[in-house]
Amino acid sequence: QVQLVESGGGLVQPGGSLRLSCAASGFTFSTYVMRWYRQAPGKERDLVASITSVSGTTIYADSVKGRFTISRDNAKNTVVLQMNSLKPEDTAVYYCNARNSVLQINYWGQGTQVTVSS
Repeated sequence: QVQLVESGGGLVQPGGSLRLSCAASGFTFSTYVMRWYRQAPGKERDLVASITSVSGTTIYADSVKGRFTISRDNAKNTVVLQMNSLKPEDTAVYYCNARNSVLQINYWGQGTQVTVSS
């Protein structure tokens, strides 16, 4: 059974930090590109950050560059999004995504709420 379980969301003041984790199981984690998406109310789900399966090459949305860092541990089947200098516009539900483009498979987590407010 495939599972992506996010944790670490919550309420934080502007300028604060949060660390989101995604624990994966039920598939060969090391062969999947891992991504974090976010969706604010009334908006589309947007890509926040991506990390490749082996080389660990990362990509970030312009809006989070220099503030967010994505990392993965293939031994522990986890992917982490470290979020610093948070802004109110970072408020959204954050989703973990696993994609294997060769197998054309996409898995999603259930999402975790991040709220940045004073």
